[in-house]
Amino acid sequence: MPTTPVPAENRSAVRSLLRLWPYVRPVRARLSAAAFVAILASCVGLVIPLVLKWMVDGPVADRDPAGVWLGALYLLLLGLAEALLFGLRRWLVARPLAGVEAGMRADLYRRLQRLPVAFHDRWASGQLLSRGTTDLMLLRMFLAFPLTFLLVNGVTILVGVGIMLVQDWSLGLVVLGPAVPVMITCAVFEKKYSEVARRAQDQVGDLTTVVEESVLGIRIIKGFGRHRSQARAFHELSHTLRGTELRKARLLAAIWAVIVTLPELAIGAALVVGAVQVADGELSAGTLVAFLSTALALRWPVESIGFLLAMSQEAATATDRYFEVMDAEVESPGGVGDRASVPGGGERDPASRGASQAVRALGEARPPAAGLTFENVRFRYPDAPPDSPPVLDGVDLHVRPGESMALVGATGSGKTTLTALIPRLHEVTEGRITLDGEDITALPREELRALVAVAFEEPTLFSASVGENVLMGAGEGAGSDALERALAVAQADFVHALPEGTDTQVGEQGLSLSGGQRQRLALARAVVGEPRFLVLDDPLSALDVHTEAAVEAALRRVLADTTALIVAHRPSTVLLADRVALLSRGRIAAVGTHHELLRTNAEYAHLMSGAGEQEEHRR
Repeated sequence: MPTTPVPAENRSAVRSLLRLWPYVRPVRARLSAAAFVAILASCVGLVIPLVLKWMVDGPVADRDPAGVWLGALYLLLLGLAEALLFGLRRWLVARPLAGVEAGMRADLYRRLQRLPVAFHDRWASGQLLSRGTTDLMLLRMFLAFPLTFLLVNGVTILVGVGIMLVQDWSLGLVVLGPAVPVMITCAVFEKKYSEVARRAQDQVGDLTTVVEESVLGIRIIKGFGRHRSQARAFHELSHTLRGTELRKARLLAAIWAVIVTLPELAIGAALVVGAVQVADGELSAGTLVAFLSTALALRWPVESIGFLLAMSQEAATATDRYFEVMDAEVESPGGVGDRASVPGGGERDPASRGASQAVRALGEARPPAAGLTFENVRFRYPDAPPDSPPVLDGVDLHVRPGESMALVGATGSGKTTLTALIPRLHEVTEGRITLDGEDITALPREELRALVAVAFEEPTLFSASVGENVLMGAGEGAGSDALERALAVAQADFVHALPEGTDTQVGEQGLSLSGGQRQRLALARAVVGEPRFLVLDDPLSALDVHTEAAVEAALRRVLADTTALIVAHRPSTVLLADRVALLSRGRIAAVGTHHELLRTNAEYAHLMSGAGEQEEHRR
């Protein structure tokens, strides 16, 4: 199961976390106020040992009950003040940090919508999902707690140490003895924990992917009886994640043992030394009580260092994972000059640039062709090995205005890839594609995709109503008339028999409908906007013979006013088109009518498998 690459080991947690500043900046005032309140609360807690010193050396030594009660009142008031201040800190950070998390999640979603298809082809959906859920939760927790208390506890330790040194410098040095080994342990821990935290969060993404795929593919799993193998895969990933989490727990336990044990030993040593000094009259009992109370008050700030560092490392890793997506190059809006870059953000190599410029020069030397034109189009997937042959190599094809062109070829010949280049789901490597003489890279993507409607071979539907799924292919303001017209073209009248008609929720992936029903709704979505250019990828493959004939009859009326490219595998679909283009080994091998190619091209006749004659006879 692939995961995203682990960052270099010299990654700086501080540098990573500083990238959160643009999101934190709008709420910096409340976070600063919360930190100030928390520091004030901690300092109030450090006043309590001084009150104890006054009580022991004063009212207790003088046997003054009234003074003891007064001291008790002071302690109660200080405790209430500390509790109220910490409550105020939590109130100050709750709302703004929820807003920060929501804003980051919204930005991530918008980024995912703008990233090219090639990015989504490389990334598992579970990895992206975990970045929008688990990682952002970790970041909110970091901003709410460790970010504040790393500062608060640092200030508390400094103030507390200062108070102890003022009380008795020799005891203060005894307590400070473990400081150096604790700092060395924290430095070693930080590096090791960072690596394990990254591994664990990637494994959570892998596990999320398996769960998501199992839910979406439950029919396949049940149909083939593969529940045991899926359970084994889930168990293996769960076991791996469990081992990683236990590794994290062992590291945390190790640093916790060091951070807790050494200061406790130091406090014990200070108690013995202080008791000796009190016995010798060198130190008052109140001073010893105040010193030890201050040392005990510093136990929590010191002991919390371990898990605060752990949470900070997890937050730094979550930040890196979040920005791996946010840093990915998005699709440019389009327009003049957009051809300069290739998917992945790099520049075209000089040879490719020269070929593209030659093609553009050739296009400028002759009048631009109307309709849909491919000029010396070459395409290789961005992550393909450099020495691998291109998927498309020198494709030249012209679909005249108002003409329907069927695209036929063997499996793997590049038909679907070719259709994906028209709406710029992928970018051509060389050459150009024009719509009515205009290079598609000169058009803003939004405008281009308003001109070109696409129905893919896999009819994806969303968890929405039938009407909402179909009208997704129309512009703003499209209403019931456009919806009914598109449903009629796709012969999707079955929707009116659904429980709530076009308002019926189709469910996730539309799996509550049959394959043919989903395909008809996808076709309706493609034609509802009455596009100038229509790209259909085998749009009738899931239909029965009678429904296919009815759809073809209605679709012919739509195609009469549209420039269309139709990927076809069956003669019945081919006969929808005015002409046929044969794609073979990434090139256009022949263009002609269905009957011409049956007579003159052996490869085409073989692809039709003799069914063409039967279709011709039927006509």
